[in-house]
Amino acid sequence: MRVVGYIRVSTDEQASSGLGLAAQREAVEQEARRRGWTLVAVCEDRASGKSLRRRPGLDEAISLIEHGEAEALVTAKLDRLSRSVADFSALLARFSRAGWGLVIVDVNVDTSTPTGEAMAHVVASFAQMERRRIAERTREALAQARDRGTPLGRPRVLDDAIRGRVAELRAEGLTLRGIAERLDDDRVPTAHGGKRWHAETVRKLLAAG
Repeated sequence: MRVVGYIRVSTDEQASSGLGLAAQREAVEQEARRRGWTLVAVCEDRASGKSLRRRPGLDEAISLIEHGEAEALVTAKLDRLSRSVADFSALLARFSRAGWGLVIVDVNVDTSTPTGEAMAHVVASFAQMERRRIAERTREALAQARDRGTPLGRPRVLDDAIRGRVAELRAEGLTLRGIAERLDDDRVPTAHGGKRWHAETVRKLLAAG
């Protein structure tokens, strides 16, 4: 089977991280070799994962399949393709109608089978549910901190839930701006209750320990 690979990083995610382009490309190539597929191309994007819009790399990959150059799309990680259940479901429906395959290596999903297609929907739903739970726990922790009278005016007094989330993202290899984008995507409120995080805010929070 001929397949096309798809890899993505946000604008400021480090290439050396576990989410980097090189690591994703290697995962796609290994999967193709393991299954005896012909990898005709690997298309890439440097864009946010919260929407499928403005993804020229993904558009190119789908175009190759539409024109018969490949029969399936292979991506290393689910969140590299989409972090929105609605967008992912729409993409799955499009692939299903056209009879194309979609393979997601990290969650072992292969929509060329009915079971694999059903599993793809389940995996995407649970992924989004977990992100919402993280954001909800963070908001609840902040509300409790406010009820205790804890001042939240500066990053160094943010609740431990946010500190832990930032430290976790940093450990994944994201840059300061990449962390800020992820917090914005997950709707984590800032110290002042705002909706927009900045790289400098993240840097101060990390420096405060």
